[in-house]
Amino acid sequence: MKTTIEKLENNIVKLDIEIDADTAEKEYNKACKRLAQRVNIPGFRKGKAPRAILEKNIGAETIKHDVLEYLLPNAFSSAIKENELNVITEPAVESYNFEIGKPVTVVAKVELKPEVKFEQYKDLNIKVEEFKTADDAMQKEIEELLEKFTTLKTVDDRETTDKDVVMMDFEGSVDGELIKGGAAKNYMLDLEHSNFIPGFAEQLVGHKKDEEFTIDVTFPENYHDEKLNGKPAQFKIKINEIKEKVKPELNDELAKKVGNFKTVDELKADIQKYLDDTAKVENDKRSAEKLFETILSKMSVDVQPTMIEREKQALIADFKQKVAQSGVDWEEVLKKDGPEKIDEELKAEALKRIKNSLMLSEIARLENIQVTPQDLEQKIAELAMMYQTDKSTIFKEISKNVALIQSLTQQALTQKVTRFLLDNNKIEFVAEVKK
Repeated sequence: MKTTIEKLENNIVKLDIEIDADTAEKEYNKACKRLAQRVNIPGFRKGKAPRAILEKNIGAETIKHDVLEYLLPNAFSSAIKENELNVITEPAVESYNFEIGKPVTVVAKVELKPEVKFEQYKDLNIKVEEFKTADDAMQKEIEELLEKFTTLKTVDDRETTDKDVVMMDFEGSVDGELIKGGAAKNYMLDLEHSNFIPGFAEQLVGHKKDEEFTIDVTFPENYHDEKLNGKPAQFKIKINEIKEKVKPELNDELAKKVGNFKTVDELKADIQKYLDDTAKVENDKRSAEKLFETILSKMSVDVQPTMIEREKQALIADFKQKVAQSGVDWEEVLKKDGPEKIDEELKAEALKRIKNSLMLSEIARLENIQVTPQDLEQKIAELAMMYQTDKSTIFKEISKNVALIQSLTQQALTQKVTRFLLDNNKIEFVAEVKK
């Protein structure tokens, strides 16, 4: 096999491949035998029809296509390897010439990965706005903890307050007509954390058990039911029960209930560790984002429109799936935001993703950063913990999905390159970065 390459514009390489006549004819004869086993030709048993009869019945071009399907994958692979081509697309056949007794010539084109050049990606001095845990963070965590262990106590001797939970019957109407799905019996509502229409929960304050009354509210302009947008409504209310929240004391006994803690001090130490870890993760994230931004500004790469279009189409597919899962029609999204605006936003996001990916892979190549079996095992362990199952179950599932294995590999590589950049650049945390 002979191969010549010609570099064209836009990172495209033309491959001129020549396969010798003997190899081509041998594969042609093999193809005839394969195809003869699949087709029924009157007067012949399967696999017994001569080549000339087979060509007459199914056509020589069909046989040649079958031959090329067998020959070209290896031919392309050899050509790419011999010429050290860093391809990002499968070779696309432009033309071919296939005559029995003569060498087969094939012209194909393939897109190369753009060349990435860095001005600098190590030993940078970066200023990053530091994330600091709020002064009242510990107290808020404790309050949330106490909230989880709060119990409800029924009270009969007073009116409702904005901190209570009520059991109630309600029935809503607009312009005298009942609202579909706007009624319930013995419904529990936390007046302090209500997700009802604005003004609803507030008007339940100051009433007693068994009291019946009517409240007036107005649906928001952007309510999910267009028929109710901005409409005034009336709700008939009956309070069946008033429940008072009883928060526990923060003591050693509660600490034992929360987890494996003997004292309140141990519990607080664990909360503080969580807050410190959260702050570190956030600061690493901010540092990585700033590093990527700085390195990208010092990186030159020629990203072709074809790459952007492919990535954009992948984004659209993901976007469509997400909006479909949320019950929204894609055409409605286009109508609301405008196809031109969405197209521009997706192109910008596609370009950003491509540049980030090229940057990470090139740094990994330059620094010989590779994903090891141990790295993948760690990713599998993380998935097992997330889905609360064992590693062997996760491994069985991902072994069936090549795309998922590739995704996990890319995640692991991204983490390793990011860690390398954080360790090999100087990060200065500041209260505020001056623009």
